Amino acid sequence: MTDRDPAVARFATINAVRIAGVAFVIVGMLMASDRLLAGAPAWVAYLLIANGLVDVFVIPPMLVRKWRTPR
Repeated sequence: MTDRDPAVARFATINAVRIAGVAFVIVGMLMASDRLLAGAPAWVAYLLIANGLVDVFVIPPMLVRKWRTPR
């Protein structure tokens, strides 16, 4: 049986986006506190934090709405 349920791939994609977002926030926080890449500009750290927050809170609901099964 080669037919795969698309919900499995969608679930994995949504969770991968969330995990990547959390990773971006952590790296951004480490950069902002000069514990990682101390010579980098501060705006890069804040950009990573903002991007991570969008990846965690905005993108997954958008994907869920896009992939919702029509009733």
